[in-house]
Amino acid sequence: MDAKRLDRFEDILRDGLVKLCHGEGLCPDRLPSTPDLEEAWARYAKPYIADAVENFNQYPEAALAWAAFLGMGVAHNWDLDWQAHKNDDYTSYYGPRGWDDLDEYILGPFLRLTPEFAKKVSGAFDSCALAAMGLMRHEGIETWTEDGFWAIARICGVMFRLGAGVELHRLGYKMTAVPIITTKQS
Repeated sequence: MDAKRLDRFEDILRDGLVKLCHGEGLCPDRLPSTPDLEEAWARYAKPYIADAVENFNQYPEAALAWAAFLGMGVAHNWDLDWQAHKNDDYTSYYGPRGWDDLDEYILGPFLRLTPEFAKKVSGAFDSCALAAMGLMRHEGIETWTEDGFWAIARICGVMFRLGAGVELHRLGYKMTAVPIITTKQS
């Protein structure tokens, strides 16, 4: 799969998943982006995708959806104290059973979400994972191929950013234009 096709796949995926979560009231109609969170994904992508690929055949929805929970956790730490957390190890987001309960850990003890909101987020991320797999099928991408690997990697990146956007929205971040005031120098 060439980079152009992957980019198109990622754009379609991101737009669709953002619409889905926006419709649930979980995020704005476009995702925020910060260099800090992009750098975090660049560091966590390799170990996360290794976990996802290892678990994909048995738990495909989890392999994709849990990248969003990781994004929520990283965004939470970014808001809390990024200087203290920017070098956290990827496994610090694991639950007591490791990768197997990353989702429960992030939604529960880590973020302390109400059960109702945690269920809403979890349901939305599961729907996003199913939609991503549907898009792969629609595009004729087989999960067990090299193209499938690269598509899964792109899906995980989109899901991470989506999770970060959901958490920043929950924390009250608003994407508003800030007017730039310039002074005329003589």
